[in-house]
Amino acid sequence: MLKTILAGLRARTARLVLSSIAIALGVAFVTGTLVLGDAVEAQTRDNFARSARNVDAAVHLPDNSQDQEKGIPADVLQKIRATQGVAGADSREFSSAALIGSDNKARNALLQPLPTTEKLRDLDLKDGKFPAKADEAAIDVKTAQTAKLKVGDKLKLIENEVEHTFTIVGTYQQGASSMSMSGSDHVVVTPEGLRTVIPDQRIYEIVAVAKDGVTQQQLVDNITKAIGTGYEVQTGEQLTQKTLESVGDAAGDIKSFLLAFAAISLVVAGMVIYNTFTILVAQRTKELALLRCVGAERGQVFRSVLAEAVFMGLAASVLGILGGLGVSAGLQALVGTVGGPGGGDVEIRLPISWVTIAAGFGVGVVVTVLAAVLPARRATKVAPVAALRSQPDSHDDVARTGKVRVIVASVIALIGGAAVYLGLQQEKEEPAMFITGGATMVLLLAVLLLGPLYVPLVNRLFGKALHGVPAKLASANAGRNPKRTAATTAALMIGVTIVAMVAVVAGSGRQTMNEQVDKRFPADYEVSSNVYSQPLTPKFADELAKVKNVAKIAPEVMAFGESDKLKYADVTGYPADAIGSLVRPELAGGTLTGLKDNEIALRERDAKDSGLSVGSSLKINDKDFKVVALIKDNSYGAGIVTLPAVQGLLKEPLKGYQKLLVKLAPGTDITAARADLERVIATSPVAVLNSAAETKAELNAQIDQVLLFIWALVGLALIIALFGIANTLTLSVLERTRESALLRALGLTRGQLRQMLVVESILMALIGAVVGVVLGAGFGWLLVEAISNSEFQISFSIPFGQIGIMLGLAVVAAVVAAALPARRAARNSVVAGMAEA
Repeated sequence: MLKTILAGLRARTARLVLSSIAIALGVAFVTGTLVLGDAVEAQTRDNFARSARNVDAAVHLPDNSQDQEKGIPADVLQKIRATQGVAGADSREFSSAALIGSDNKARNALLQPLPTTEKLRDLDLKDGKFPAKADEAAIDVKTAQTAKLKVGDKLKLIENEVEHTFTIVGTYQQGASSMSMSGSDHVVVTPEGLRTVIPDQRIYEIVAVAKDGVTQQQLVDNITKAIGTGYEVQTGEQLTQKTLESVGDAAGDIKSFLLAFAAISLVVAGMVIYNTFTILVAQRTKELALLRCVGAERGQVFRSVLAEAVFMGLAASVLGILGGLGVSAGLQALVGTVGGPGGGDVEIRLPISWVTIAAGFGVGVVVTVLAAVLPARRATKVAPVAALRSQPDSHDDVARTGKVRVIVASVIALIGGAAVYLGLQQEKEEPAMFITGGATMVLLLAVLLLGPLYVPLVNRLFGKALHGVPAKLASANAGRNPKRTAATTAALMIGVTIVAMVAVVAGSGRQTMNEQVDKRFPADYEVSSNVYSQPLTPKFADELAKVKNVAKIAPEVMAFGESDKLKYADVTGYPADAIGSLVRPELAGGTLTGLKDNEIALRERDAKDSGLSVGSSLKINDKDFKVVALIKDNSYGAGIVTLPAVQGLLKEPLKGYQKLLVKLAPGTDITAARADLERVIATSPVAVLNSAAETKAELNAQIDQVLLFIWALVGLALIIALFGIANTLTLSVLERTRESALLRALGLTRGQLRQMLVVESILMALIGAVVGVVLGAGFGWLLVEAISNSEFQISFSIPFGQIGIMLGLAVVAAVVAAALPARRAARNSVVAGMAEA
């Protein structure tokens, strides 16, 4: 029997190649995801552990310490340096300032002192040298790219309106930390240089390295005795462990996200394999019957089919594991590109563990074998007498849709419907999204099971629009085996459903954000400071108000408040005459008109959580406010108050404004007004001019980046599905050799035969794509409804342009998939085909 199996594999090698490629792609995605997850985890560990590199002891203030704001006193550092067993110690602190880039615009920058002990430097020098003098500085490599600065340039830092100049002497690469991921630029100066910019010292950590022969625990004990109680002293090992624990889930979350898409690819690949073996078993009816005639038992026939699946799974797994390395490298490069400037320099890591190899072989072989079980079981039912007649068409084996399938699909659909209802009842976005998202996948399974019922109907619908003999024959061929066509189109349908669902949700989010921007930008322009510590001065606001055709300037001020009734009591203040005109949040009750200094428009959610309503009293920072309106928008903190009211809540005198709303006079030329505004804005290094159009463009660009990443992931599943279509057509050409020869004998030309197969391929692609688009749009609508709530309503929107492109690509891909099968069918000899048994 083994020789028979091997001979069969050699005879059917070409037929199994496309299926092997499909499963290899699925395995490549799984192994690539695992390699990527390990690479991200290794990179994360390396980056975060870098802050604990060479550290033998670390000193912190406890989390509940009342001195957190002040930091560790400077004399503690001197005590540690004088402690027995300490070879060197340095403080870690950071301060913010405004960095002037080559465009003369300021951006947020974090300043850190360079450790005096070389071992304690958690920075890797890339170019030049580290600063040694008070007027020297080094900058992070990403800062050099974004600010367009290089070694030798002058670096300008502004703090409290005082400009400080440094010479850039080097660039460095830093590890990942809360500071490095803050989005700010990064600068390292000497401790003396830092004091020239920030005189006040705020130490959040002191790290020390031990002398030779002193253990970390001995050093910790010595430091604890020297500085006394009130501090948390850790060994370097404990610091490393704690740091990694704080970020340990990040790599796992990324891996889980990617594995979800890998699972989709495997399901699609499994369907392709199932369809392949179903057709192969149907085509081998006479061969299997002959084996039974010469003494093969049912079990031997069953095992022979599974043996082919095992062989194909093993071969595909080897290819998939190798391909997974390329997938991982590509995804790492893509992640780096989406990450923004400097992302192209991302380090590509390809760690291969035995878990990844085992998973690759396990998934490849298991999925292939499981997909082949039902066809193998069907092979055991072939009667020996079947060898005495010509091989039948596989219609009877593939087309049947039993009552059990319909009942199971109906039960699954009911479960999915109940889960959808449960998800829509959730008030919080996260559980609503996960429950409803899971329910849509259950409903998708029900639709897959019912494929043989609706596929003929959709096929007939498309068939009515076709003209010509080849096209009509193609429609008849696509509908002759509903179960086979359903299995083939299901693979593409899954991918298109996921893509369409994501596109609809993202498109709805895009539409909603654009609407919100339009609502929140009744002002023509918005001028903001892009450096949080450097607000726009009242003098600058006055200059802006003098610009020609500027009708009104409304400053925005936020105050951090405290209240016994609210968890967060931060409020935003505007001039009273701007509230209701330049500032128009959506109201849930009350009115904004004529807001007084002792009144507040409270966020609706906060009002519900605290049991407040219109007319209630609320105390913030020892000041009493009356709730006169409820707003749905959560962009203003806990609520909106007048400008004098918010100034009264500030703990320090007002230095300036983070934002200025600009309203132009009616009939003003927008282009000319912008030029006038930019001339004033050029006088302030921190001022940035925004408009609703620019804000929408920025938000849309962020959505496009996310969509690019998701489309790249789901694209692999679509490629696998198209391999399935090509595989089905190739096997159909072999199955219908005699039929094709008869059509040729009756007058069908080679071109018409090729056209028939191309149209058949397009029909199958359209069936899968159109059903997928309908399901994706429906599932997207359910997710939008689930995420929406009384406070934030998402507008449902279908991105017809993207969906149209997707359908067009499916048609083009179908033509490509049909090219080789059509060429093969047209080249077959009419006489040889008629002689087929």
